[in-house]
Amino acid sequence: MDRIENLCIEKGMRMTEQRRVIARVLSQAHDHPDVEELYRRSHEVDPHISIATVYRTVRLFEEAGIIARHDFRDGRSRYEEATEIHHDHLIDMKSGKVVEFVDEEIEALQEAIAHKLGYKLVDHRLELYGVPIEE
Repeated sequence: MDRIENLCIEKGMRMTEQRRVIARVLSQAHDHPDVEELYRRSHEVDPHISIATVYRTVRLFEEAGIIARHDFRDGRSRYEEATEIHHDHLIDMKSGKVVEFVDEEIEALQEAIAHKLGYKLVDHRLELYGVPIEE
């Protein structure tokens, strides 16, 4: 079983075969697919999966905290597995590619800013938008 499928079972979610397919497709994704892309990939595995099923399943997984939704300014919600390991995103504005990264200096700076303003940082999301440097 894939990671997302295991998380669903741990949370007591009823797993239909179509939900299993969608969970596997999400687990195997190395990008941040939107619902249309999840539907395309899932439909290749099971031609009986409808886009409505993908929408319902994605909403269910998101509400359960199994996947995270991102809106990267391209007009569509994109998804990834919700993990305990924090990371940030750099979005290539030309290609739409999403690069995940962790930078301890940025993390420390965010903590320091929150503290300076009188807050304890409990969560954050950092999204950087850029274009490739022309050489």
